[in-house]
Amino acid sequence: MLPAVAREVEDFVSTAGWNQAPQLFALVPTAELLAQQPELADQLDPTASPLTPIAQDSLPDAELDRALAGIQWPEVVAGCALAQEIVVLPPEAEAQLSEEDLDDEQARRFAAEHPQRREARLVAAVLRDGSAACVLRLRGDAERPEEVVEHPELAPNLTHALLETLS
Repeated sequence: MLPAVAREVEDFVSTAGWNQAPQLFALVPTAELLAQQPELADQLDPTASPLTPIAQDSLPDAELDRALAGIQWPEVVAGCALAQEIVVLPPEAEAQLSEEDLDDEQARRFAAEHPQRREARLVAAVLRDGSAACVLRLRGDAERPEEVVEHPELAPNLTHALLETLS
């Protein structure tokens, strides 16, 4: 169920293209949402999708970790998902980056200027029970096709931070 919701969020975000700010979604049980808003019955099917992602207001311009640290969800929210664009480096560049003593700005510049970097959109989704799902869409270019990778352990630090918003 959660991997399907993460894919749904990524599909929704991808309709607006690339170069977007991070987006946060509340994951609300569809049946509860329909009980509160019956006018949505023709748009939502609780048997097809037990959770409905609801886009939230834009995140503050602060660092993402600080923004997430200030979020606490009400009990009606079963989980949350975050979509953000990132740069992915090949393993040898990651190793080089970890060996050098760079501050955050230098590390960002290193990643942005690396010739083998790939732009990607990461969606991480979590539920109150601790389960997680991640979807990574690697942006295609003239040399490489677009790729989609799914695995719950793609972004352990991010899923942990999202779980903290639910406690």
